[in-house]
Amino acid sequence: MKKHNVLLVCGSGASSGFMAANIRKAAAARGLSITVNARSESSVEDYVDEIDCLMIGPHLASTLPEMEEICEGYDVKVGVIEQAAYARLNGDAALDQILGMFGEA
Repeated sequence: MKKHNVLLVCGSGASSGFMAANIRKAAAARGLSITVNARSESSVEDYVDEIDCLMIGPHLASTLPEMEEICEGYDVKVGVIEQAAYARLNGDAALDQILGMFGEA
């Protein structure tokens, strides 16, 4: 598996910070090399050239077209974290979703 650099975004970056930590724990438990950082949605443009995956909090699903546009021209997968995984801060489920986007699940 290639090492992935994931950016998680939510409104302020707070709730996604907990989710990012849980994804990192899940990846470590599986022996996977993955970097996961959380930021506010307004900072995506600052990091788009450093990431290969952008995950959006489900409460911001309506911003998906805008986020896809920001990532256009970059090799970045863009998705919305599944509501059930986000609500439970389920790092394993979110990691499975991320890996699935790369065909590695």
